[in-house]
Amino acid sequence: MNQKTRGAIAAGHPKTAEAGQIMLELGGNAFDAAIAAMLASFVVESTLTSAGGGGFLLAHTQEKESILFDFFCQTPRRKKSLEEIDFYPVNINFGGANQVFHIGRGSVAVPGSLMGLFEVHQQLGKLPFSVLVEPAIDYARNGYQVNDYNRVTFEVLEPILRTSHESRKIYLSNNELLNIGDRAYLKNFANVLEEFAKKGIRELYQGDIAQQILQDMKEGGYLTPEDLQNYCVLKRKPLNFNYRGYQLLTNPPPSSGGILINYSLKILENIDLNSYDFGSQAHLQLLAAVMSLTNETRKINYDNYLYQNNIISQFLSTKNILDGQNKLQKTINKWGSTTHISVMDEYGNAASVTNSNGEGSSYVIPDTGIMLNNMLGEADLNPLGFHCWPNDCRISSMMSPAIILQEGKPKIVLGSGGSNRIRTVLLQVISNLLDFNFSLEEAINKPRIHWENNMFNLEPTEQLENLENLQLPPDTEIILWREMNMFFGGVHGVRLKKNHSLEAIGDPRRSGVGIVI
Repeated sequence: MNQKTRGAIAAGHPKTAEAGQIMLELGGNAFDAAIAAMLASFVVESTLTSAGGGGFLLAHTQEKESILFDFFCQTPRRKKSLEEIDFYPVNINFGGANQVFHIGRGSVAVPGSLMGLFEVHQQLGKLPFSVLVEPAIDYARNGYQVNDYNRVTFEVLEPILRTSHESRKIYLSNNELLNIGDRAYLKNFANVLEEFAKKGIRELYQGDIAQQILQDMKEGGYLTPEDLQNYCVLKRKPLNFNYRGYQLLTNPPPSSGGILINYSLKILENIDLNSYDFGSQAHLQLLAAVMSLTNETRKINYDNYLYQNNIISQFLSTKNILDGQNKLQKTINKWGSTTHISVMDEYGNAASVTNSNGEGSSYVIPDTGIMLNNMLGEADLNPLGFHCWPNDCRISSMMSPAIILQEGKPKIVLGSGGSNRIRTVLLQVISNLLDFNFSLEEAINKPRIHWENNMFNLEPTEQLENLENLQLPPDTEIILWREMNMFFGGVHGVRLKKNHSLEAIGDPRRSGVGIVI
């Protein structure tokens, strides 16, 4: 019998974390644990992530090699006239803010999740893929108990979950959403996973499932045989930068989240945050200013140049950074559907994986339990406008799985879900860790803010008594939330402490779980 591997995993559901724990106990490494956990999340967090979505896995190996596996969604190779496309808006209420998303078959981009996990396993895994998939098959066939957070996501996404017959079979009973304590099943998905384990994941791209997708996409969708057959996982060099003496690795362009976090931290680096009380009026104004300046610079110097080869050096040029720092200083003088898994093991392997289905397109592949993504219907992923995407390109994502190194060794692994809030969420948690020296639990649990499009969303904070005195960008509307909310992301992290023990913390906003083995 294999000797178990010591490690730690943080994830968004007890069963997701449990699947990773099982792999470590079987002697697997951090990558085995991350793959098994993500497969399990396709079952127990299926409203957030899916085999029909896409994501990224940032790996740092015990040989000190860093690789970003990009298996995010790809734009189709051909467009159709808008009259032929099934594409329409739905309003999603987070309980304190509304956000409009677009769904329908015309919102589906080429999925990459399964191919990505298979590719990571081929290169870095230790246990057989048939073993990694066992927990997910178990949860899908024998069911899992709906918890508080499952129910919250069902309620938030109800307009989408009720749209198709296949979706209603999964999430409703007697025409009512499954409730806390009910048992949820994805038995068709269990069968599909067994087939994948036997035949490989090409079934989704070239087999009977692919044929079903293509048949259904003829009316209202974009996808063609060429889209599925030519999809491939891309391996990239991670974006690598320093902050406060630490080395940060994250997702590079064409994804946007990592480079925008980099820019925000760079213009923040000249500020002595030791002089700020966390959550004070001055601290909140500073964060709002950083977010506002990052958005402003993104619109001018990034969105239209996204696919240029020199975008990193251009956007993070000394001139751009100095300009941002100067604007921030002048501002100061004037006055946070996706899931994430973080894993570390005793050998120095670290895996940070973020995967998303968007909100889901509402289209479920018949008899599979797999809802396909709506990445072509996410406004933040389509900054040039809907249906204006470049053909056959990786979609730019805000997902930013991150690893923080100290003296070349993994110190912290973290990431978050949260749509267009991901970058501001991670900015704050990284700052909490490296500027305020909070513990991992404190850094994740502290109140968050998000400034965008002149709306300033704040979780409740005891320090702030008089919101009217906040000096914010002009015409800013203040939205004060009554409690912590999934709107502000879900950061699940693991950390190597000074005594060389591991800790794992899940975000309470998304019922996160941490397990140390």
